[in-house]
Amino acid sequence: MSDILVTTTFAVEGWRIKEYKGVVRGIVVRAPTIAQGVIGGLKAIVGGQIGAFAEMCEQTRQQAYEKLVAHARELGANAVVGLGYDASDVGGARAAATEVLCYGTAVVIERER
Repeated sequence: MSDILVTTTFAVEGWRIKEYKGVVRGIVVRAPTIAQGVIGGLKAIVGGQIGAFAEMCEQTRQQAYEKLVAHARELGANAVVGLGYDASDVGGARAAATEVLCYGTAVVIERER
């Protein structure tokens, strides 16, 4: 369990933002393993959900999230507001990889009185 509260909203009910620490991010660039590439390629031919790729993407999102939390902790934040994700392909067809960016604003929050 993280000691940092993370939310997609820009406020936390019952808490007030005491201090803004800045933008935080976690970036991971990942390519499928050989096995994921073969299985994914075969599945793409017949159609349907590509479980091997979905698993890779979920692992990549989790790693980016963990890096974001670590970045916020380094800045002395106890929360991240406005969490979002972005993904893009990098490297072209020959070196296909996916970049996942997890971002938000690191803040210090305190309970409202």
